[in-house]
Amino acid sequence: MRRRHFITLLGGAVAWPLGARAQPPEHLRRIGILFGGFSETDPEPRARVGAFTQHLRELGWSVGRNIQIELRIGGGDPNRVRAYAQELIGKKPDVLAANSGPAVAAFVQQTKTIPIVFASVLDPVGSGFVASLARPGGNITAFSNFEPAMTGKWLQLLREIAPSVTRVTAIFDRANPSWSEFAREVENAAPSFHLQYTSAPVAYGADLEQAIDASARESNSGVIIVGGTVASANRQTIVQLAARHGLPAVYPFGYYTRLGGLISYGVDSVDAWRRAATYVDRILRGATPADLLVQRPTKFKLVINVKTAKALGLNVPDTLLARADEVIE
Repeated sequence: MRRRHFITLLGGAVAWPLGARAQPPEHLRRIGILFGGFSETDPEPRARVGAFTQHLRELGWSVGRNIQIELRIGGGDPNRVRAYAQELIGKKPDVLAANSGPAVAAFVQQTKTIPIVFASVLDPVGSGFVASLARPGGNITAFSNFEPAMTGKWLQLLREIAPSVTRVTAIFDRANPSWSEFAREVENAAPSFHLQYTSAPVAYGADLEQAIDASARESNSGVIIVGGTVASANRQTIVQLAARHGLPAVYPFGYYTRLGGLISYGVDSVDAWRRAATYVDRILRGATPADLLVQRPTKFKLVINVKTAKALGLNVPDTLLARADEVIE
């Protein structure tokens, strides 16, 4: 009888089964993965974990042969994220991988010994996850997904694609102090782009609607989505609200733009998970997180949605189109 390889999804819990039909399995190493800010049906976690498992395979690790992967997706619900962290730790994994600050924090609250690799944390030092980028010092390491210079880039892009904008609202996750710090970077840089600044911290999906509605009531306004799990979990709503109000908006990741957002600039999140696989490989082969320096992002993507620009009555400059890594027609 032929055995099928498949993925099961039950309330945010995804597991790759152990069906290896040719050779008997080797000693299975367990990897637990936790996403905080995406829904269970969101394709984004699958794309990232797909790149992660593919690179692990290139490094000699095969699901069902010598590794087992358990994936949990928290849907932006802090209680669920904590519960999934406890569940994964209970499975006694060899290494844990996390997609965001809240997911890392949920792991940290429950283990100081199991190695943790994060693929996209804003400020690992400021969040208290590591002692320093060069010497993490504990059981956590991997990759930061933001650079302070990105804030100026967002403001520059907003002015280039929507030159009539004179006011900007920065929407960010209230619960994460690192996002607040990035919003302050936007505030500090705004005057140099001749923009008035408004702060809009959010904690729930309903806050997003209020923040965007408030921005839309001001003339010549634009929005920058700084980031966070609340925004990630509600990105379809954000894009729809911006379109409804005719607001030019700049986003931190390409997955917003592919949903209909105007323009995005940020880390290639799928590539970040591919890079995280290299650290998981090294840990499984005996390295300790304390000796693996935290790496800053190296690959950024500029994505422009020309269709959305036209709907907003904006003409995208040719110079901007020439710099884009991806143009959505």
